Amino acid sequence: MALNREQKRMLQRQGELGPDGEPIRTRRGPQQQRRERTGPVEFAREVRSELRKVAWPTRSETINYSIITIITLIVFTAVIFGIDWVFSEAVLKLFDA
Repeated sequence: MALNREQKRMLQRQGELGPDGEPIRTRRGPQQQRRERTGPVEFAREVRSELRKVAWPTRSETINYSIITIITLIVFTAVIFGIDWVFSEAVLKLFDA
């Protein structure tokens, strides 16, 4: 592998190259132990316990957020429609004349 001086110095500082420029071989540590897979029943239990921690919105909050979302969607749709209509009319008048 061809390295320039900067790369060699950096690798030596990191301890990956020896003073002669040869790579230092490091021993690999013991492999990580594999964890046992969780069964479906244990998974369902954990999911239920996590869902109990969630701060769920009340019914009135959900309705209010839904109404705000629908109104915002209608307003943005109208704005985009208006801009599109204005530009299309402008382009038609520009090339019609």
